[in-house]
Amino acid sequence: MNVTLTFLIILFLPVAGAFILPLLGAVSKNLRNITALLLIVASVVASFTALPAALRGTPLHMNIDFPLGFNFGLQADGLAVFMGIVSAFIGAVIIYYSFGYISHYKNQDEYYLMVVLFIGSMMGIVYSTNLIFMYLFWEIAAISCWRLIGFFREKEYIVKADKAFLVTVAGAVVMLIGFILIYFQTGTFDLLKMKGTRIPDLAVFLILFGIFSKSATLPLHTWLPDAGVAPSPVTALLHAAVLVKIGIYAFARFFLVTFEVNPIWHTIIPVVAAASALVSAGAALVETDLKRLIAYSTISQLAFIFLGLSTGSLIGAAGALLYILMHGLAKGGLFLCAGIVEQNTKTRDITKLGGLISTMPVTAIMFAICAFSVMGIPPLGGFFSKIMVIRGAVDAGEPWIAVTFIAGAVLTIIYLLRVFIMVFLGDAKFPGVKEGSFSMVASVTIFAVLSILAGIMIHIPAGFINAISKQLEMVYK
Repeated sequence: MNVTLTFLIILFLPVAGAFILPLLGAVSKNLRNITALLLIVASVVASFTALPAALRGTPLHMNIDFPLGFNFGLQADGLAVFMGIVSAFIGAVIIYYSFGYISHYKNQDEYYLMVVLFIGSMMGIVYSTNLIFMYLFWEIAAISCWRLIGFFREKEYIVKADKAFLVTVAGAVVMLIGFILIYFQTGTFDLLKMKGTRIPDLAVFLILFGIFSKSATLPLHTWLPDAGVAPSPVTALLHAAVLVKIGIYAFARFFLVTFEVNPIWHTIIPVVAAASALVSAGAALVETDLKRLIAYSTISQLAFIFLGLSTGSLIGAAGALLYILMHGLAKGGLFLCAGIVEQNTKTRDITKLGGLISTMPVTAIMFAICAFSVMGIPPLGGFFSKIMVIRGAVDAGEPWIAVTFIAGAVLTIIYLLRVFIMVFLGDAKFPGVKEGSFSMVASVTIFAVLSILAGIMIHIPAGFINAISKQLEMVYK
């Protein structure tokens, strides 16, 4: 497969194909649904074809020159391919889950259009080498997110969708100002030409503002729990696959492998991440709305990933990348299980739930497996990512990061056990409910099984991620 065709399938096929889906929906709902799934599966397959070259250190590259010095550059290096595969694969499973979940709601054509465009925009962000085009795809993701969060069209939901849109778009505009400052310094928007460039503190602050707003980091985190009003497959996309991972990817791309920064940021960033991790974990301890609780867990886990990336060590960075994979699988499963519970019981209040293991045994077991992975219980995949981040912090001479991580991990165990006990154990309060549709149950099973296999066969993802980490040539020390 040639380079141009590979990038056409990875990026342009889902972005352009998304707009065909409403037309297909007018002909056949099944045709529309299957086409949406195939668009993303094709992107996954094409990303895998770019993997061998990325691991050899000879990434695929494509560049289109425009007037006034702009260029549209795409590069499939190890970091981009990893994020592309993880995001598109999880997105594909979530689309399959949607076959059952969305089937009886209105506005299905718009739903599939926005979901596929959402995932396609993520491909644009991870493979772009030009800051302006990264920003454009960043905003496309925000628009898609806005429409999806407000999918049910109720006034309260629209207000919360508007809140998410305003916070993330405002953050992106601030980040764009940082990009412009860098352009004035370097005369280019091409990331490949800026490796090792020392950027001013103001530019660092502006870019971090955009990253933290997208990745829901304290104090710009409140929009993410509110986004729980969206359909459950959408919240799974936000938390597990696409939206909040955009900020993680941008941080790694900008501050691990491209720009050099004032050493003071090596202290500020971990402190902010540690505060975000512990505060959000504390919020999860007292939250009673199932989806908001899992959302606070996401904020906490994302902060752990930032802590891993900010250790400045290769093993810490590798642990953080492994964490992205394991968290994506497990958290995707948790949100999809929550969707089955909510759709069948008509409530997200965990104080009103209970005993569902007797009527939803498969959902209960898959929720438990995914929760154990997020907790870091061996031999599930989440255990190994946590151990690597802790070791990376110790090796980097940052024991306080390791201590913070362990404290947060303990809180994670407490609040997830609380959820499982209150929702699935005890007296059955909804004796008449049943499992979700086949596609819904199959999707959560896929995530749970992969969380197990990723731990049992840890040498496969760990070997892949270690190869990527060695290529990073980190400038963040």
